[in-house]
Amino acid sequence: MLYKHQLLSTLTLLWSMIMMGQSPPPTSAAPLNYIFILTDDQSYGSMGCTGNDWVQTPNLDQLAAEGILFTNAHVTSAICTPSRASIFLSQFERKHGVNFNSGTSLAPEAWAQSYPVQMREAGYYTGYIGKNHTPIGEGGYESGLMEEGFDYWYAGHGHLTFYPKSRHKIFKGAQADTQVEVMQEGMIDFLDPNQERLEGALQFLEERPKEQPFMLPLCFNLPHSASTRTMEQRPTDPEIYRSLYRDLEMPLPEHYLAKADIQQPKLPPEVHHAWDRQTGYDFVDEPASLRERYTRQLQAMTGIDNLVGELRSRLAKLQLTEKTVIVFTSDHGLFMGQFGLGGKALCYEQVTHVPMIIYHPQLSPEERPASSHALVQTIDIAPTLLSLAGIPIPASMQGKDLSQILHGKEKAVREFLFTENLWSTKFGNPRCESIQNGKWKYIRYYKNENPSALNIIQAAKDMKLPLNKLLYQVNDQDIARYRYFVEAPFRGEEAVYEELFHLSKDPQETSNLIQEATPALLGEMKAALDQALRDARGTEAPKVLRYTQESKLEAQLKAQK
Repeated sequence: MLYKHQLLSTLTLLWSMIMMGQSPPPTSAAPLNYIFILTDDQSYGSMGCTGNDWVQTPNLDQLAAEGILFTNAHVTSAICTPSRASIFLSQFERKHGVNFNSGTSLAPEAWAQSYPVQMREAGYYTGYIGKNHTPIGEGGYESGLMEEGFDYWYAGHGHLTFYPKSRHKIFKGAQADTQVEVMQEGMIDFLDPNQERLEGALQFLEERPKEQPFMLPLCFNLPHSASTRTMEQRPTDPEIYRSLYRDLEMPLPEHYLAKADIQQPKLPPEVHHAWDRQTGYDFVDEPASLRERYTRQLQAMTGIDNLVGELRSRLAKLQLTEKTVIVFTSDHGLFMGQFGLGGKALCYEQVTHVPMIIYHPQLSPEERPASSHALVQTIDIAPTLLSLAGIPIPASMQGKDLSQILHGKEKAVREFLFTENLWSTKFGNPRCESIQNGKWKYIRYYKNENPSALNIIQAAKDMKLPLNKLLYQVNDQDIARYRYFVEAPFRGEEAVYEELFHLSKDPQETSNLIQEATPALLGEMKAALDQALRDARGTEAPKVLRYTQESKLEAQLKAQK
C-alpha cells in the first residue's frame, strides 16, 4: 500500500541527508484517525447544543463543547443522493451531475477522486457502515465498485428502514434489530480487533495493521422520516424507541400550518405544485400525526447520541481518543409543517441549514474557537479531512479547507454561500437556486412544467399499471431533461419568481422583501448568484455513466447471452 512507499521514501530522504551532512527534519507526529458521522433529514435545531430543549443528546452536546460547533453550516442540495455525492466528491450537484432524476451514476474516474478513495490510496484503512445512497459505476448500486473501494463494508444501498435486517442481507447476522444498534455492532467490529468477527461484514483484509491509521464513515438513515415511519415499538426494541418522550406534549413548530388551515401557500402554485407532494410527507398535515413522527425522530436522535457515547467510550478503551478526529453533520434537513410544507428539496434554511461539529483531540481550547459562525458547507468536509491528513486535495474538489478555522487562524472561508435544487419532478418541487452572505439571502425559481403525480396516480389506477414504476422509474429521456435543468440558466432561461430574506432579522424566512429591495442590494445578490452558478458548474462535462431503466434492461439482456 502507499503508506509503505511513503515510509520507504522518508527513509531514503533521511539517508541522503545524513550522507550529505545535513540534519534530518524533526519526526512528524503519528497520523490521526478520522470518523465521519452523517445523519439523514436532521435540521439544525434538533440537538441540545443547537437549541432544542426537548431532546436528550448529552454525548453530542459534549462533542460540540469539546470540539467546534459550526452554527452556519449548509448542504449544497437538500435531498439525499446529490447531497451525499457532493460530500464524497466535494462538488456541487451542478458539477457532479447525479440525482434521483438525472439518469446517471458516478463514473469510476469521478469516484477515484472521492475523499475515501484518496485516503485509502494514501495508506488509510477505510471502512463504511450504514446507508449508501449514491449510485457509483456501471449499473449503479449493483456495480460493486463502492464496496470494493473500502477495506471494510457493512452497509446497504438505498433506504435501510428502522429494521435493516428485513431489507439487506448483509445485516442478517446482527444481534440487534434496530438500525442504530445494528450499525453500532459494525462500528465495534471495525474498531476493536479483539471482538469476535461480525457475520456478514465484508472485510478485504484479515485484520487492520495495528499502526495503520483508519478512516470510517458512519452513515445513518435516521432520523429520516421514511425510517421513523417503519418504527413498530417491538418488545425487543431498546426502551428509548418504545417510551421515551411519550409523556411529553410536544409543541408544534413555529409557523406550523395544518393542511386544512392553509390560506396562502408559501410559494405560488404555478411555481410549487404542493398538491403533488409525495404521500410519505402527509404526516405534517395534521398536528397529531406530526407530533407522533416528531416523537419518533427525537427517539432516533437519542439513539444516535447513545451510539456516539459508545463510540467515544470504545475509543478511550482502545487508547485512541487522542488519535481520532470526529466529524458530525447531516445530509439535509426536513420541513415539519412550517408554512404547511413537508419534505425537502428547496433552498430554505429549514432544509439546507444543518449541524456540523468537528472534534480535533490535539487542538487545545486556547487554540481552537468554541464555535464558528463562518459560512461553511458539507462539501468542505472532504478537503478538510485530506488537509488534516496531509493528503493533496484533488483539483476537482470545490469545497473549502476548514483547517485554518479549526486552528483559530481564520474566521471565514467564503463571502457567499450557494445552494440549489435540481430535483424537480412530478412530485411538485420547482427548480431553484440561492445565494446568501450571512445577512441577506436571495432565491430564484424557474418555471415548473413537470407532469402531475396526481394525474399519474389516477392513470395507474384506471389502467391497472404498476404505480411505483410510473412514479420512480428513470428513463433515457430524463437524462436530457435533467441536463437542460443544469444548463438552462446559462442559455438565457429567466427566473419566474424571486425571494429575498433578511436572515439576521428573519432567520425563519417569513417575510419576502423582494419588492422592498434596493437596486444596489438586489444587483449585488444577483451578480453573486450568477458567479456562484458558473463556479458550481465548472467547465468540464460531468463524469457520469448512463443509469436508467433502459441501461438496466440492456445489461440484463447482455448477461443472458
